Amino acid sequence: MTKKEIVKQISERANLTQLKTKEIVQWTFDAIVETLIEEGRIELRNFGVFEVKRRKARKARNPRTGAKVDVEPKNVVTFQPGKEMEERVRVMARVPDRPRGRTRSDTADSDGEQGDGAMTGAAPASASV
Repeated sequence: MTKKEIVKQISERANLTQLKTKEIVQWTFDAIVETLIEEGRIELRNFGVFEVKRRKARKARNPRTGAKVDVEPKNVVTFQPGKEMEERVRVMARVPDRPRGRTRSDTADSDGEQGDGAMTGAAPASASV
């Protein structure tokens, strides 16, 4: 599901225009990102916890050339699903097929938005909504 599909679904349920719903959904995503940047953690009750974690520098190998490569330390966002989400997913009768061979650039939203997968942030703290 894409952000565009989420906007369409919410706009129909809330009887709002897709334009207004898109703005609200984007504000929500922006608030999550800003909280991660400022506080390093956001807990959404019955949904899950997003947290910024620091990955250590490491040695890796380029799979194409076999050459050793130094990988710099970086900040990454982790997600731990909440209990309610875990329970609902656990009892799913069928797991939808995921399209194969798609890259992150292929999944960019129709308005050209795309995440970089890692965010920088301050030392982990806590925020709860």
